[in-house]
Amino acid sequence: MRRYHRRDLGLLLLRLGTGGVLAAHGTQKLFGWFGGHGIEGTGQFMESVGYAPGKASATAAGLAETGGGALLALGLATPAAGAAAAGAMAGAAAVHAPNGFFNQSGGYEYAATLGLTAAGLAVTGPGRLSLDHALGHAVNRSWMIPVAFAATAAGTALVVGARARRLRQAKEGEQDPLFEEEYLE
Repeated sequence: MRRYHRRDLGLLLLRLGTGGVLAAHGTQKLFGWFGGHGIEGTGQFMESVGYAPGKASATAAGLAETGGGALLALGLATPAAGAAAAGAMAGAAAVHAPNGFFNQSGGYEYAATLGLTAAGLAVTGPGRLSLDHALGHAVNRSWMIPVAFAATAAGTALVVGARARRLRQAKEGEQDPLFEEEYLE
């Protein structure tokens, strides 16, 4: 197998794996599939972690994950698909960041891995085994990469920033204990 064939096969595998996981994760939010909680349950969770309104946040995250994942798997509109999925994962990483990096502690490792892989695919392109290639790259032009990432970065910064403000405001007025409990005994 020549080098470009191996690269195309490798990109196909990355797209199918990453896109499939993202799409499945998104359908948990949108439809309650695969043990998910659907829009209602996910919306309540989103509210509880500072994304408001919860239902709209659940819908946006579910669409970015499901749509971005499905498009990545197909290799269609790859810059927009990868950027949308990366943005959704940045929002998820923000929720998990206080728990550290590793997933076993509830950290952002999983979200970061999916987001970085989606971003990498958006930049690299889908390869020749894709709908983008079959359609002559009509929705996969070089100029679309920075545009997709700029739009996603702006939207993600607004949403994650608003969440951070809400969490700060909710904490205002709370006072940390002056002494740790172990010292009081």
